[in-house]
Amino acid sequence: MRVGPLFLVSLCSTFAWAQEKYTGPRPPKPDVVYLAHADNLVPTEVTEAKEESKKDEVTYTIPGATSPARTPLAEPIFILQTDKFQPEQLELYRMDVKNGRREVTMSQKRRRGGPRPLRLSVTRLERGLYRIEASETLENGEYALSPNGSNRVFCFEVY
Repeated sequence: MRVGPLFLVSLCSTFAWAQEKYTGPRPPKPDVVYLAHADNLVPTEVTEAKEESKKDEVTYTIPGATSPARTPLAEPIFILQTDKFQPEQLELYRMDVKNGRREVTMSQKRRRGGPRPLRLSVTRLERGLYRIEASETLENGEYALSPNGSNRVFCFEVY
């Protein structure tokens, strides 16, 4: 009977040892998406997208032609400390630059050819701390991460 508990203790300690503890940089503010550049975190541009409805389309606009948050990485990595929303709710969209502002137009009806969210991979690092990665190569341009159903956006530029 003593072999069973000893085996369980050994198994638990091996499991705990096998889990790596996250030792990278930590976001200074919760619910702000940060670009990871080696050991540095660069805050994304946090703002609210303005919503304009026309017929069967909704256009979300952000003032300014470019975001001050920039990355040279075509497959950027983000770090997020969550408090108010789940990282799985984040969607990534490429923005078009028109008339000095960034925008994306969505169809209210499911039509082909409209913008679709780009794929993201979410990894839990520890309780409330997540690593989010673009699962596909991003072309140079303006992008926005936004929780599904929200106008809050986290903008950045790939250059």
